[in-house]
Amino acid sequence: MYKFSFKQGLCAALVTTLLASGCASDGSGMTKTGQGAVIGALGGAVLGAAINHDNRGKGALIGAVGGGLIGTGVGAYMDKQAQDLQKVLAPEVQAGNIRIAKLPDNSIKIIMTAATAFNSNASEIKPGFFGSMDKIAKVMNTYGKTSITILGHTDSQGSDDLNQALSEKRATAVANYFRGRNVNSARLDAQGHGKRQPVASNATEAGRAENRRVELYVVPIVAG
Repeated sequence: MYKFSFKQGLCAALVTTLLASGCASDGSGMTKTGQGAVIGALGGAVLGAAINHDNRGKGALIGAVGGGLIGTGVGAYMDKQAQDLQKVLAPEVQAGNIRIAKLPDNSIKIIMTAATAFNSNASEIKPGFFGSMDKIAKVMNTYGKTSITILGHTDSQGSDDLNQALSEKRATAVANYFRGRNVNSARLDAQGHGKRQPVASNATEAGRAENRRVELYVVPIVAG
């Protein structure tokens, strides 16, 4: 079972604050500025709490991918990877099924909505989404010097235990799919966050749909 640390609790509180401050005054939802602030926070504090190469064995991870990235090459490597993801996933991005963001720390965030990837209360990836998953896996195999942390999230409906288990199963389903497409298992880490990190209001179905999601954080493996 995934353990929610004090550090991650502080990070979740930070995101909650940003969510509140980023909402429009008329109650219509988050502004684009607010959305950007949350993406930035997740790219920093929350991402740092979720992904810890030291805990996963940085030396072993570097060895598994045949050496880490060095110096200024890191940014260029991740920029090219982000561009390739945007290119191959352009139809999905235009349809609103996937969102991609390059974060300030050179990591890449990919958001898959549950509405397109999973049926309600289910952890099996929809067959119609296999093509999109194959595109992501192909890029991940092209850029092998990255780790991929997969975070499952749910809306607030149902018990904490149910949502925690569902979020873990969805993250694991994505990780297993990538393994089946020859993505190195050493690069994959699946975690569930249940309903603890909403990005929209759970008071509406549209907001709950936003919260039922799987996020991928593609992080450069850096030598040294």
